[in-house]
Amino acid sequence: MTSSAREFFEGIESRVDPAQVAAASASYRFDVGGAGSWHVAVGDGKVVVEESDAEADCVILASEETLMKIVRGEANPMTAYLTGKLKIKGDTELALKLKDLFF
Repeated sequence: MTSSAREFFEGIESRVDPAQVAAASASYRFDVGGAGSWHVAVGDGKVVVEESDAEADCVILASEETLMKIVRGEANPMTAYLTGKLKIKGDTELALKLKDLFF
């Protein structure tokens, strides 16, 4: 089980099913309070993750505690968004696709 945001992002590339991202083309940035920022690029059937605060189509902001609860299935991302524990900047439609891609 993933125990930190860093561990989660370092393992995304190996966990993603290429068929799930075959038709996807997007960039995400996850700004995780207290843990760092990760840029996740999805395209051409692959995912590339870098620790970076580069521009992205969709930016997700959350504390590490909130992100890890979502990753572990202990929290619903929509509930976290509606209660302000998770914020989205940019293309919100892309945020809705995250569950199918990474979680």
